[in-house]
Amino acid sequence: MEIYDIAVIGAGPAGCMAAIQGAQNGAKVILLERNDKIGRKLLLTANGRCNLTNTSNLEVFLEKFGRRGSFYRNAFSEFSNHDLMDFFKTHGLESKEEEEGRVFPFTERAESVVDILKNVLAECGVKILYNYRLEHLHKRPNIFKLSSTDNQLITAHNAIIATGGVTYGFTGSTGDGFTVAELLGHHITDLKPGGVPLLVREEWVHQLKGVTLENVGLSIGYGGKKISLPDGNLLLTHFGISGPVILDMSNMIVDLMDKHDDLKLYIDFKPDIKQEAMGVQLMEDFKNHSKKILKNYLKKYLPNSMIDPLLKTLNLDSQKKLNQITKKERLQLQETLKALPITISGHLPLNKAMVTCGGVSKKEIDPQTMESKRVNGLYFAGEIIAGCGRRGGYNLQQAFSTGYVAGNNASR
Repeated sequence: MEIYDIAVIGAGPAGCMAAIQGAQNGAKVILLERNDKIGRKLLLTANGRCNLTNTSNLEVFLEKFGRRGSFYRNAFSEFSNHDLMDFFKTHGLESKEEEEGRVFPFTERAESVVDILKNVLAECGVKILYNYRLEHLHKRPNIFKLSSTDNQLITAHNAIIATGGVTYGFTGSTGDGFTVAELLGHHITDLKPGGVPLLVREEWVHQLKGVTLENVGLSIGYGGKKISLPDGNLLLTHFGISGPVILDMSNMIVDLMDKHDDLKLYIDFKPDIKQEAMGVQLMEDFKNHSKKILKNYLKKYLPNSMIDPLLKTLNLDSQKKLNQITKKERLQLQETLKALPITISGHLPLNKAMVTCGGVSKKEIDPQTMESKRVNGLYFAGEIIAGCGRRGGYNLQQAFSTGYVAGNNASR
């Protein structure tokens, strides 16, 4: 039976890069993919445009992965964002930078990225076995035996698991890697959604689906505490809220929900104006435009479709003139414009999230090599590793970097 130097399970960005790097180092590599093509999930990223990486520096990258982000210091140093862009440029695909440092292929097509990976895998002589769904991975002295659901047997001296998480299950990310890793003695941390929209209890929010609140201030309240989120656009949906800031911060918000149940989200419609200045402005406006109808006045601060639902929650008549508003009502309005509370009651399920937060514990992986501390010759790369980064290209860079490191060390 043919024995490979490295068997890589999963042909996403992490698995492809691991296979390429291993083969370029002279190893005999087989890449096992459960679909009939590579990079199926990669094709979906950034609505098919593929946000490859980000131009941020190393410290920002580590910060984007939260409390244990320093785990990736070596991986991001060994194969950086600039190394990744150079890799694609060398093989004929230029990239371009957009807002917040996000990097896309110049073609704006994820297919271009997949085509490059496919071509380089072929150039390196990596054998790809499609429609291979791993069922068992057994470690024997100095060798791994891998068997599929239809009893195809593969043997290799080293194995790299790069099967991803459990999001976008139709692409093949159904958690098989977690099952295999757990059977080999690894601890799998709680699987939670990252980059996921949130559920809101208030019905009036659901009725405003499709409305975007632009450049609002946001903060989360729980147990008498308040955490400020970045300012940004908030998208109202038929079930709750979404938008860049919510998706970016959702893993932190989900963690808070696990500990404190329902949370309050406070929306500040004028984050550039302080509470006291807002009070002064309202007083002056009410005096100078005393005959104006409240609903028309509020167009200065709110989308038109939101005015009636918001006034209804305050029991304020939208047709009242400003000179008919009492001091108590004006102060109530002031408070609402600076901190409108809505109740976060949950989140969409894990399979609706952009990434999986949770997986093989980092404590059981050597950050210098991506090798398991429990099983010699076994490596992990990509989303299967516990934790997740923020949006903006950080998670794809993690996949490519950890894949590179795993392939590099498995080939030694």
